[in-house]
Amino acid sequence: MTKNSFYILLLISMLFTSCIPIKDLVYLQDKNPSEESNTVVAVETKPYRLQVNDVLSINLKAIDPKLIAIFNKTEGGSLTGGKSEAGLYFDGFTVDDHGNIRIPILGEINVIGYTLEEVRVKIEKKLLEEYFKADANIFVTVKLAGFRYTINGEVGSTGTKTLFQEHVNIMEAVANAGDITTVGDRKSVTIIRQSPTGVQMNDIDLTDVNVMKSPYYYLQPNDYIYVKPLRQKTWGTGQTGIQSIGTIITLLSLATTVYLIIK
Repeated sequence: MTKNSFYILLLISMLFTSCIPIKDLVYLQDKNPSEESNTVVAVETKPYRLQVNDVLSINLKAIDPKLIAIFNKTEGGSLTGGKSEAGLYFDGFTVDDHGNIRIPILGEINVIGYTLEEVRVKIEKKLLEEYFKADANIFVTVKLAGFRYTINGEVGSTGTKTLFQEHVNIMEAVANAGDITTVGDRKSVTIIRQSPTGVQMNDIDLTDVNVMKSPYYYLQPNDYIYVKPLRQKTWGTGQTGIQSIGTIITLLSLATTVYLIIK
């Protein structure tokens, strides 16, 4: 092999190893196209069970608003103040260290480990048993005061995010954070989840369509998402072929200049 051939082969190998292939950038790829069905059924989400520091938004209504006026913090039948994130934080009902929330008149109610539906039934039952009759038509709504999660690493916008919806999947969370950058590792996104039994951590591959079958595809409130960088970021050779060629040419020019100066 001649010296020129060796340099050309070295240049080509550096170019291919430094570039980020398209398969590492495309989400939800069907990696088994030979299968009969292309339909992927997402895993059903389990009802979320409340934990310490969760904030609840509770809404109470009745045919006669005067009947429930004493239970309300604000006008309009809502036990929580404004609809903004700050309003929900200050006027919502935070689950304390003992797993309780404090509601006007009703006092403390234990909600730790309960689902939102179970809390709604519990509050409604307590109201009917102690303050109202069935013909009062009490209507109670219990929701989380925003779906909060934290995302960090190679994304457009890091930090704690809040979405006002009941269910959030990992694709929606990433999109809400400005998408994963070109040098982010889509094949190994780490999700850290706090559960009553401890902290769970799992890596998922967002380039594989079967990620929708993962129990971590749908997030839970207070999940932490970390997107690791690809090796190309530390190499500094460029994210695309053009950038890599430019870097290599610059290095070759520098080496040639040094060689000529020394010679």
